[in-house]
Amino acid sequence: MRGLLDAPPSSTHCTVPYCHRLSLLFPSRHPVTRFKLQFIFMIHSTDIAIHHKLFTIMARPEYQPVSRNNVDQIPLVEPGASAGDEASDSDLENDIAISESELKRDHIPRRTLIRVLAANGVIQIPIWGFAISYGVLEEYYFNNWTLQGNKDITGAIGTTANGIMYLSMPFLFALFTRRWAYRRQEAAFCGALIASISFFLSTFSTNVWHLLVTQGITSAFGCALIYSPITLSLGEWYTTSNRSVAYGLVLSCKNIVGTLGPFLFKASLDTWGFRTTMTAWSVFVGAASILSISLVPIPPSRIAMHKTPERNIPWDFLKHPAIYFYSIAVFFQGTGYGLPQTYLGTYAQDFSLLSETMATTVLALQNAVGILASAFFGWLSDNKQIVLSAQTVSAIPCVTSGLAVFLFWGNTTQGGVFLLVLFSITFGFFSSGYSATWGGILKQMENDSAERGESIDAGLIYGLINGVRGIGYLVGGAASVWLINAGTISDCQHFGYGSSYGPLILFTGLVSLAGGWVVIWSWWPESWTFGRRN
Repeated sequence: MRGLLDAPPSSTHCTVPYCHRLSLLFPSRHPVTRFKLQFIFMIHSTDIAIHHKLFTIMARPEYQPVSRNNVDQIPLVEPGASAGDEASDSDLENDIAISESELKRDHIPRRTLIRVLAANGVIQIPIWGFAISYGVLEEYYFNNWTLQGNKDITGAIGTTANGIMYLSMPFLFALFTRRWAYRRQEAAFCGALIASISFFLSTFSTNVWHLLVTQGITSAFGCALIYSPITLSLGEWYTTSNRSVAYGLVLSCKNIVGTLGPFLFKASLDTWGFRTTMTAWSVFVGAASILSISLVPIPPSRIAMHKTPERNIPWDFLKHPAIYFYSIAVFFQGTGYGLPQTYLGTYAQDFSLLSETMATTVLALQNAVGILASAFFGWLSDNKQIVLSAQTVSAIPCVTSGLAVFLFWGNTTQGGVFLLVLFSITFGFFSSGYSATWGGILKQMENDSAERGESIDAGLIYGLINGVRGIGYLVGGAASVWLINAGTISDCQHFGYGSSYGPLILFTGLVSLAGGWVVIWSWWPESWTFGRRN
């Protein structure tokens, strides 16, 4: 058994309490039997007050969760093994190195945190700029079609790009959380190269499927390869107490991109055309990505983990209903989230009879309000003044955005502008803020796992949630093509419901409302786990 205690203050007479943390590692030859007890010492000038917390790391299922009552019953070696079969000293030293790195999180220089946050904000431009602004490119394709193939397929490029990015994230997050954590920067650089080359190759497209492959698939995978390792590092540099705020600020930067991107793409397309615009964009993606990636260091704990024997990914969270409820909610929200981004521009021109500039403005409003929404919902997930459960916070954006679809978009009159603008602002605010609530979801699941004495990997779960959203994007994109073709002009043709966009509007509202059903979990028995009862 080895102990690690950080050094006391230089002064022997402390005027304020000073915290010490002692990590005791109980090894075993079995790779998943390793317990770590952490003691926090509050040292005063005249006496010592001891408070302790107990944590379990990858506890064996046959052992009961560690508590004050049964801590003495924990064997220090594998049952049936001798004391001489303990793990080697080198393994212990590696574990201690990880503990030292984790302890340093409390003393990270503010300058490092600001640099990580700023780099994550800037890199949202090359990652999301094209996908968010794709509605403008779709308008350009429709009005200036010169390629072979059915131009209606271009409507699926934007949703496919979003779907591919999100769908690949569970695998990339799992890969770079543990096994290849020390290779994050190299992987992100490769992603920047793939995305940049894909956008450049799209300028040579002669058929619609060329655009689908280069802009909808390969470039999206490259952007996901940038996003996954960089976002993992962001979540590890920031602790659970301020992780949601960090996510919210980064997502606000994403919405800034969505606000300015459509105008910049439209101005460039009108001035220089498609090929010059995409060539310039490919160069920008490569340069901005490389600069931002270079500014995000890998957390010390992940560098230390490279020196340790590979550990299994903890899957205990799959035994509990939280991950399933949240996944279903994220799927529904993702199915409807991308549809207004794709079709609102063409709807504004075809039904509301707006000019291209006004249609672009309506689309940009949807992202502009998301700047405040992401920061607000990130704060709402972390704040201690207004205490709301993660279920409630995540349900608010879904329910409200669904109501906005039914009340505002569906009732938009032909040639009317007011309700369309009101819908863009309302839907944009609440739907854009949804991703910022995921930090609160992760924090709740971490707390629940700690109470059960189980291990959990927040980075892996964040990747899984993104993957579920990607499935929703793909389903929504495929359904939207069919819904648009199925739409007909009805007797209520003066309203959005009666236009050819009517089925699409109803579908978007229904799936958005369904995303709020996670509140049902409030009545789910807390003791229930799938396959058994605690």
